[in-house]
Amino acid sequence: MIKINSAEILCVGTELLLGDIVNTDAAFISRRLAALGINQYFQSTVGDNPERLSEALRLALDRSDLVIMTGGLGPTYDDLTKETAARLMRRELKLHEESLARIHARLDRRGIEMTENNKKQAYLPEGAVVFKNNYGTAPGMAIEDEERGKIAILLPGPPRECEPMFEEEVEPYLKKFSSHILYSRNIHIFGMGESKVEDTLRDIMTTSLNPTVAPYAKSGEVLLRVTAGGSSEDECKILCDEMIEKIKLTPVGEFIYGIDIGTLEDALVSELTAKGLKIASAESCTGGYVAKRITNVSGSSGVLDGSIVTYANEVKERFVNVSRETLTKFGAVSHETAIEMARGVRELFGSDIGVSTTGIAGPTGGTPEKPVGTVFVGISTNKYEDVRELHVGNGLADREYVRYISASNAIEMALRAAKKLS
Repeated sequence: MIKINSAEILCVGTELLLGDIVNTDAAFISRRLAALGINQYFQSTVGDNPERLSEALRLALDRSDLVIMTGGLGPTYDDLTKETAARLMRRELKLHEESLARIHARLDRRGIEMTENNKKQAYLPEGAVVFKNNYGTAPGMAIEDEERGKIAILLPGPPRECEPMFEEEVEPYLKKFSSHILYSRNIHIFGMGESKVEDTLRDIMTTSLNPTVAPYAKSGEVLLRVTAGGSSEDECKILCDEMIEKIKLTPVGEFIYGIDIGTLEDALVSELTAKGLKIASAESCTGGYVAKRITNVSGSSGVLDGSIVTYANEVKERFVNVSRETLTKFGAVSHETAIEMARGVRELFGSDIGVSTTGIAGPTGGTPEKPVGTVFVGISTNKYEDVRELHVGNGLADREYVRYISASNAIEMALRAAKKLS
């Protein structure tokens, strides 16, 4: 039986090289291979040229046990993946009657006449393992070469076909080649930078081999991926959970906002929903960004009472009750204004939590006392109020980054507030 020690992804399509289409297939398949415990050391992209495609596939088969190809299985003349793979693996193309019938039935349902180039898709390498395509016309396949100990898997390029085919057909096929699986959990951290996280957890990261702990930087956040290997998911899950509890006991634990939660806004909506709480936002420099990110999450209609963009000072006074004295004495970008905005919007909508943002997003408007990136984020509940002063990018960050980080801080502060409320 063929033993898979290493895999490689080879994506086919000139449109990928030109940047006309983003190659999401490779990222998706990489994640799925990792979950299966299959090592991957190379990825390549090649255009629709028979010589270059043949050369790329020959190299991939020489250095990897498993090569997964995406794209080039369509009905047109430049779709050459199947023909190239069959030639290199010494297989003749034969009409696969079951695939032909499936293509015919799919076209009939859509009222499309069968043509000769559609029939081309039903010619498959002799002896191939065929993967049904329930989302398109091109079947996928695995070509096994027992003598060389190699496998080539061919999948359609469109993600709407490639992804479900991989999950439904390819994964069960690959599982018989490996008894070892990998299982990962993600720790989401906000408020502690990547270098500080790594410094704090260096001993754990360098000494723990199973599970491993690896940091990944996101915009204003850090993701810690805890990955365990074993013979079963239950075994791996126990190892990951033990490590997560260990990390929670370190100084990093204070900044963990969720495990496998997705995003800050996912965590906030989940917490608010669980406790039956409502939130409202008053936004100046973020211009509705906080509310936008909250409403990106399904179920947000049950927790967001409303939002108001209070850009002008007159609007701050009229709608969220910021006093003229505060604006005159401290300015719109100030600790005092932020807290009054948060309190005012909470009272305006009758919400449990009010959150506010006011600052200088740039690139103009900064002063020596308050440079670009100076932002105040306010939070107000019936139990406590707080303000966080930010200096995003030390005056050098672009406008979009300042707004995004400010919104992230607002959402994280709201999450902390929600956790304190019963």
